[in-house]
Amino acid sequence: MNNEKARRKGLFVFRMQEYGVGYLFMLPWMIGFAAFVAFPVGWSLYNSFNTLYFRAGGFSYTWVGLENYKRVWFENSNYRIELITLLQELVIIIPLILIFSFFVALLLNQRFPGRGAMRAIFFLPVIFATGQVVMELFTQGAGELPFIEQYNIEAIIHKNFDERTAASLVGILSQAVIILWYSGVQILIFIAGFQTIPKTIYEAIRVDGASPWESFWKITFPAMVPFIGLNAVYTIVDLFTFPFNSILGIITSNMFSPTTGYGYASAMAWLYFALVLLLLSVTLGLTYRATKGR
Repeated sequence: MNNEKARRKGLFVFRMQEYGVGYLFMLPWMIGFAAFVAFPVGWSLYNSFNTLYFRAGGFSYTWVGLENYKRVWFENSNYRIELITLLQELVIIIPLILIFSFFVALLLNQRFPGRGAMRAIFFLPVIFATGQVVMELFTQGAGELPFIEQYNIEAIIHKNFDERTAASLVGILSQAVIILWYSGVQILIFIAGFQTIPKTIYEAIRVDGASPWESFWKITFPAMVPFIGLNAVYTIVDLFTFPFNSILGIITSNMFSPTTGYGYASAMAWLYFALVLLLLSVTLGLTYRATKGR
């Protein structure tokens, strides 16, 4: 028994010696995470179960349980409609960004003069077109495609689709340029993915008589499945914090509303977060299954 205690004590001392320095370097991050992430998130979750208002003397709390969630989901039809519209837009936007960034990365992975400059050009919008800059560019019409008005595309869409789907498609087309500007990070990730594929595999399959089309589907695409999943996850998170996201505007407006309050807005935010978490879980699950099935 004493030997077992001595062994456990020795193992604990060994682990502290091995990992103690690492934990020490992590300590500032852990303190920052607890103070600026964990506490605000926990406080927001607690607020979602309360009716909370800002008063002159501080906050006013009234515990209501799941009442805020029921009101958001069953009584606020505008929230549900905007959520459905957002999901419809994402179904189109996410594949659009992934396909665009995949083939741009495929081109930028080739050897040609000025390749480094071209990579920088595709990534520059990620640096400059953020937050208020994007809003200003959109206000000035920088995100619109000229042929939409020229060929009356909007009228054609409204003629061939129902009102809700047509509104989603028109909204996507009106923001198409800015949406594609957000493909810079995905392009870099895909380029990194392409560079993980050994060139010897392409040489071997070329010797066997495979065409470029066959090598793409047999070698390139299967090897890129994990990177497609990674980019899908990044794109989902990025679009759910997009400056033109109407849900974020609804949450913010309800936060300071005298009729709803911060607790009601927190319930909205947590339902929104649950949706994001669900989509991320589905994406990761599909990516895992596709990767294991290679």
